[in-house]
Amino acid sequence: MSRSRHKCSIGLNRWGHVIDIVEETGIPTVVLTTLGILLVDHIKQLHRRSGVYLINSLDNLNAVEDGMRMIKTARWMRESRIVNIGGSKTREITVPHFGTQVQTVPHTKFYEEFKRTEATGDVKKLAQAYLKNARKVIQPTKADILDAAKAYFVLKRIIETEKADAVMMDCLPGLKRPHKHCPPCMGYMSLRNEGTAAGCQADLNATLTLMLVQQLFDRPGFQQNASMETEKNHYFGAHCTCASKLNGTSGPSEPYILMSHAEAGWGCVPRVLWRTGQEVTMAQYLSGETPSMYIYSGKVVGCPSIPPTGGCRTNVEMTINEVDDVCNVKGMHQIIFYGNYTKQLRTFCQLYDIKVLT
Repeated sequence: MSRSRHKCSIGLNRWGHVIDIVEETGIPTVVLTTLGILLVDHIKQLHRRSGVYLINSLDNLNAVEDGMRMIKTARWMRESRIVNIGGSKTREITVPHFGTQVQTVPHTKFYEEFKRTEATGDVKKLAQAYLKNARKVIQPTKADILDAAKAYFVLKRIIETEKADAVMMDCLPGLKRPHKHCPPCMGYMSLRNEGTAAGCQADLNATLTLMLVQQLFDRPGFQQNASMETEKNHYFGAHCTCASKLNGTSGPSEPYILMSHAEAGWGCVPRVLWRTGQEVTMAQYLSGETPSMYIYSGKVVGCPSIPPTGGCRTNVEMTINEVDDVCNVKGMHQIIFYGNYTKQLRTFCQLYDIKVLT
């Protein structure tokens, strides 16, 4: 028997132990086998098995690193806390499946913090950075930009006070007349740039997805309203806040323009300009006892000008690979982010018994 044949026999003899470990422990498991040892029937035993990520490859340690990051992310989600700013009562819930804690604090907490926040040196410095780094300023005044900087420090204080890892907020009520606070959208941009998930309109599924994407791929996500360009068969997503560091927290920022909030008609929000031709992923985690996830991919076609385009300030027109008719794309407030990570997301879902939907 040749040496390689002998090694193959040893590997196959031990394969049964691997199966026993997977079945007896019942915990998410990453299995690496060297290419050439397992045959097709062995591979099929674990390849699509829930709770397992099988890597049958030639010493592919990058894939192992991906798998271990998935396990670390799930642990982080279980130990994490979201502060939800909205309503009039304090309450706490636990997200099924992941176990993430959600602490709701009354909306008045944000109002009161905003009122007593002064234009300190740090606030003025951030406002100046917003202004300096903007490609153009259209509607906002310097006072609007200063208030936008205040909102960032208010959000940071609430996150720290509540010992939270992420934030979401029912932001629209405070923008109606009489105004109770400015749009928090620039603060959201800065938080996401730093790697902190910040969900709009107190959308729990969107916030959870932002957290997952940030931890798995170091990609700040873009929560957006779903629409379609029916004549070109393109997806069109838009919202009034977006991270500018779409390449990752340590990467360069994309250019942005300062505009007013689309629905409120005042304040300061970013219009971030996405890179044409960039591959992107779109995902939405749907929480529950039996969770699921929408997963799509495509390429950025452009960011249509406002006007003539209407709606929210940051917009992305993109192709979708997984459906023939973009009107069949499912979800609302899905998260779009740079890079094609559909394979990794599907693997994460397999590891943690999350049903994939397209």
